[in-house]
Amino acid sequence: MPRLFGTDGVRGLANRDLTAGLALSLAQASAAVLTQGRRARLRLAEGRRPVAVLARDPRISGEFISAAVAAGLASSGVDVLDAGVIPTPAAAFLIADIGADFGVMISASHNPAPDNGIKIFAFGGTKLPDDVEDRIEEHLEGPNLTPIGGDVGRIRRFADAEDRYVVHLLSTLPNRLDGLHVVLDCAHGAAAGVSPQVFTDAGARLTVIGADPDGLNINDGVGSTHLDNLAAAVLAAGADIGIAHDGDADRCLAVDRDGNIVDGDQIMAILAVSMAERGVLNDRTLVATVMSNLGLRKAMAANDIRMIETKVGDRYVLEALNEHGLSLGGEQSGHVIMTKFATTGDGILTGLHLVAEMARTGKTLAELASVMTVFPQILVNVRGVDHHALGRDDTIASAVLAAEAELGETGRVLLRPSGTEPMVRVMVEAADQATADRLAHALAGVVRERLAV
Repeated sequence: MPRLFGTDGVRGLANRDLTAGLALSLAQASAAVLTQGRRARLRLAEGRRPVAVLARDPRISGEFISAAVAAGLASSGVDVLDAGVIPTPAAAFLIADIGADFGVMISASHNPAPDNGIKIFAFGGTKLPDDVEDRIEEHLEGPNLTPIGGDVGRIRRFADAEDRYVVHLLSTLPNRLDGLHVVLDCAHGAAAGVSPQVFTDAGARLTVIGADPDGLNINDGVGSTHLDNLAAAVLAAGADIGIAHDGDADRCLAVDRDGNIVDGDQIMAILAVSMAERGVLNDRTLVATVMSNLGLRKAMAANDIRMIETKVGDRYVLEALNEHGLSLGGEQSGHVIMTKFATTGDGILTGLHLVAEMARTGKTLAELASVMTVFPQILVNVRGVDHHALGRDDTIASAVLAAEAELGETGRVLLRPSGTEPMVRVMVEAADQATADRLAHALAGVVRERLAV
């Protein structure tokens, strides 16, 4: 049976894969696993129940899933603070801010509206390690916690959730954003309420798009996966920068005043150099994944900044950040983690600090982004192959070595098996797009021939 938890919680088509019954069971299992141990003994000594923060993005299915999760938690003796529609990083912040025992965020992030997901955060607002997720999955068949009478949990509205998060975001800024015109694309998602407010409070002049969620239009042609509308809005408004979030606002991508995309790698480069200059980049080290552009590696080396690479997935970036006590990391997709201020990727926080750097330096986004030269990159997915055999085929290994020899210092090759399906991902970076395309498709052909099933 495949593992229920994916790289970012439990996700699927709402009311088919992710049902009210599954949501209820996951909540009960989470309560049973996450309310045990030393903290449980302390709560008993203090005579109080465990507390969980519950939040969701605005997609329509979040309403019934949220109700099921709240029921599962309360029936297990957990007091639920329902924060309503707020970003995923806001939920993580609030868990830490009030000292809740854990929390649940209902969102499918950048996925279309029919999908939904359940993300569970531990004490402190951190993502669950794999072994804890496995324990929750094993506990789905019970036994459940079944308190009665006054020991069942209560469900209350977390009335000041959004205000707490806004105050926190503003407190992180090194300087105000006065004088800059920002276009915000809120993806008709969870950022629609918070992001415009906090950018305005920080001094920016705003044009806002994608901020009218109706439960069905989340990520629909807007947000970080659809940047054309943002680029057009920036050009039409004559704005200095465009900021795009995804549905749950844990991502940030940007567009400069000429409509050019600035991706997560470039944003990390800008922030890393700024933080290093200001002496707040711990150990002068950035954490990124193996999929980050070669240009990021070269830019960091040119600025005497070390770079640690992890597997793909923001959870692995966060693990490395915590293991080494570092302050900045992220992914090309726009998940950027600033550990001094957040326990997960925070698209609003990232956007604020990116615009703050423009205000601090007086430079345009294009000038700041020029710290990094983006190498042409292509990713080819080779489906229907025995991806487990990738590392055991000498012919593929020889083809990779030949491609690397041709590229030398001007490019990079990465082959990796998919973690979810029989597929190999072939990524090539080169000094020009034609070379990247030629080598990637040639390597894909070798993989297809050697590993066909």
